[in-house]
Amino acid sequence: MANYAADAVDQDGRLRRPAGIRSVRLGDTTVSFVPDGAIQGKPRGWLPDTTDETWAAHPEYLDASGHLVASIGGLLVENGDRALLIDAGWGPVSLPAEPGSPNGAVSGGALLDSLAKLGRSPKEIEAVAFTHLHIDHLGWAWHPALGGDQPVFAHAEYLVAEPEWAHRDLLAQGITDEEATALAPRVRTVTDGQEVFPGVRVRITGGHTAGHAQYVITGGGQRMIAFGDALHSPIQVDHPEWSCVYDHDRVRSADHRRQLVAELAEPDTIGFGIHFADAVFGQVRRDGAGPAWRPLGS
Repeated sequence: MANYAADAVDQDGRLRRPAGIRSVRLGDTTVSFVPDGAIQGKPRGWLPDTTDETWAAHPEYLDASGHLVASIGGLLVENGDRALLIDAGWGPVSLPAEPGSPNGAVSGGALLDSLAKLGRSPKEIEAVAFTHLHIDHLGWAWHPALGGDQPVFAHAEYLVAEPEWAHRDLLAQGITDEEATALAPRVRTVTDGQEVFPGVRVRITGGHTAGHAQYVITGGGQRMIAFGDALHSPIQVDHPEWSCVYDHDRVRSADHRRQLVAELAEPDTIGFGIHFADAVFGQVRRDGAGPAWRPLGS
């Protein structure tokens, strides 16, 4: 069994980034997790339908301080010389835990370094496709490049599902009016089923947000479903009825999770869970031999 929060916290309690760069080949397409940082989540705060007994029985999902640790970052999709980024992390941030908040500490800012390690610069990203417009997914989209006043991904289109853009509330995500005004001209809305990159199609699911989307990447006889925030922790694969406190529509999100888990169990299907710490790539196996989410290579 994977330790989903391995090395998430230093001995002195400081939050560490739990997940490194990982890549998967799908035929001629390479997909890579691009780490930006991590969020600590209070288990019952994030998943309010759980109990203390739930987490006592599943300490493998928690770090040494008793928190869920959710990786943040993006998914780089490369085909030949072309490159697409799905989601863009939180950006440079270091926030302490706040009493009364479902979150613990937050640490971000590594995404550009991670891209560089993969041999890519921001100017090579032709588009950034967003699963939804929460700050931990769009941070680098509006954050200016070091020493400049233009966004880091100045050469990229920003792809957003039509209903997500129509119901946007960027101010609630800590983006100022000025920053929102600068971001808007870069946005191109996309529709359900639209191909946004070779072998990559958008699927609008709703639930977590009004226009939440996932991206289906196909190649080499396989497919990968980058499911965004439909799932926040691998434990939800075994319990899709457990919604996250941040889900916009808990009933709809639970219905979608049930369908998603069934789809992830189909042959030649890989899931990408951006918040799944050191187990971001995996498959669903319902054989009674352990948790249903099986990290690739386990």
